[in-house]
Amino acid sequence: MRKPKFETPDLTSENIEKIAALFPNCITEMLDEEHSTPEKKVYKRAVNFELLKQMLSPDVVDGDEAYEFTWVGKKAAIVEANKPIRKTLRPCVAESKDWDTTENLYIEGDNLEVLKLLQESYLGKVKMIYIDPPYNTGNDFIYADDFKMESEEWKVESGEWSEEGDRLFKNTDTNGRFHSDWCSMIYSRLLLARNLLTEDGVIFISIDDNEQENLKKMCSEVFGEDNFIAQVVWERAFAPINLKKHFSESHDYILCCAKNLNAAVCNGLPRNAEANDRYNNPDNDPRGPWTSGDLSVGPRVESKVYEIISPSGRTILPPSGYCWRLDQKTFEKYKMENRIWFGESGDNVPRIKRFLADVKQGITPMTIWKYSDVGHSQDATKRLKDLFDGKAYFDYPKPVALIMRALLLYSSKDSIILDFFSGSATTAHAVMQVNAEDGGHRKFIMVQLPEPCDEASEAYKAGYKNICEIGKERIRRAGEKILKEQLANNNSTLNSPNSKLDIGFRVLKLDSTNMKDVYYAPCDYNQDFLHQLESNIKDDRTDLDLLFGCLIDWGLPLSLPYKSEQLGGCTVHTYNDGDLIACFDANVPESVVKEIAQRKPLRAVFRDSGFASSPEKINVFEIFKLYMPEDAGDISKCVRVI
Repeated sequence: MRKPKFETPDLTSENIEKIAALFPNCITEMLDEEHSTPEKKVYKRAVNFELLKQMLSPDVVDGDEAYEFTWVGKKAAIVEANKPIRKTLRPCVAESKDWDTTENLYIEGDNLEVLKLLQESYLGKVKMIYIDPPYNTGNDFIYADDFKMESEEWKVESGEWSEEGDRLFKNTDTNGRFHSDWCSMIYSRLLLARNLLTEDGVIFISIDDNEQENLKKMCSEVFGEDNFIAQVVWERAFAPINLKKHFSESHDYILCCAKNLNAAVCNGLPRNAEANDRYNNPDNDPRGPWTSGDLSVGPRVESKVYEIISPSGRTILPPSGYCWRLDQKTFEKYKMENRIWFGESGDNVPRIKRFLADVKQGITPMTIWKYSDVGHSQDATKRLKDLFDGKAYFDYPKPVALIMRALLLYSSKDSIILDFFSGSATTAHAVMQVNAEDGGHRKFIMVQLPEPCDEASEAYKAGYKNICEIGKERIRRAGEKILKEQLANNNSTLNSPNSKLDIGFRVLKLDSTNMKDVYYAPCDYNQDFLHQLESNIKDDRTDLDLLFGCLIDWGLPLSLPYKSEQLGGCTVHTYNDGDLIACFDANVPESVVKEIAQRKPLRAVFRDSGFASSPEKINVFEIFKLYMPEDAGDISKCVRVI
């Protein structure tokens, strides 16, 4: 029973908790003078208001920064993460696989901008994120974000030079900007990625020693120190490189954080055959296979020392210095329930039966992942070569088994999995493989910058102009291989739980907005404003471009089914059975508008040029008022003219 406090709630602490939930990177510590003593200092949570102001401002906020992990350009990275963009995702059906039926996405473009576009459609919907960002080895960092500074500007901000040109202290690029640029790049992306995670979602990040220390500090800010799960050591190599001067690195790290550790659930690793083989059922117990455990335990407790009479009549006492694990009353209960085993002869020392059905089915994972369990770099390269007729095309790809382990630990069968440093698309491969093995329906979202392939590379010579082309082809080949293996294992039957394995993907490409320079935000549209509108859609945009632009604008998932049909001479697109109905034709007759309104879609959109005059556009809203339910609310919020 909880005792009353006889005091009002600590509203300050409650408010700090609310801020921490929204902006964990703004929480710091300060000395609690009230509860501290000369012998022991006590600290309490506090708000870094300077950083909070930065999170809530579209501009760089000047001022001293509190104790925190910082670098040149951090404030600008926060601004960059929060800055709006005028971009869209354009569908590319020709480069997709199973466009009409797949729920997987492959998105080409700068991942910072793509993450911004996904904020509404996938806010709080991604169960697991795995990323393998550039390790910042000096030649793999190619992201040129807007927050990067010119050299002279950096020298001033870093303190190397004063504005008057006076030298302050020596600092090389290696010690400063080299790491700062990488930190800024990953920090802004982590801020956006956190928003996409479900409350019980987790993120896995591969990294090596170059930026491991900095990454962990950034994750503590973005996700909160309390949400740190583990730093896994992956044994990526098994043989030393003797040319190394000091040590031959044999491992990488995988950092794992939760959005909310209290909500996150670890599934554990599947029990292997070896673990289950220890269980059998020699007495045909209806509760199933069991193993036995020692009934005696030390040190000796006199109350648990008593005689036990075996079925054969033998009197048994615990060994010297030991006692029985159970008190006598509990022992008799266990004996009546057939939970005590005296051996087949009934004359052995008693043991406790432990049933396989009562054992935790998931094995708690350890923080060292051996190559024998999850693969190594050389094996990953070999398997990639097997898919591409002896050509790897990628340096240091991750093993499929490595990502499969992460999926098994923290995803469920219907989870959305995101990788916004897709690279060779190993994550997509792993998702399809896990689904094939456990009958799951996990969906993947891959995001990759279309980095050009070196013209001297084997990939370029084979016809792959950029990394995305290799990644998409890897998904195609891996999916077909998995499907072939699955059908073979199921004796070619199509009635198995995995027969609907999704090995397709919709390709979307980042591009400039569908709108011309004249642009109005959705909140600007109302009936009084309609007469001022002009056709502002770019000439090269198709109906499908406009449809997916509306999905992003309205925050709808991009992987749901849709159909197109002819209605009164117009093409009408229905997304997910009425989540959105769109008609982008010119000269849309009133009869078509009425037919769409009668279907009572949640949202409807028309093209501005579809109506000859402002009165006709106003009439669209009046028609929808007529047919929409009374509780539909403000029609202008669910019906738009673009």
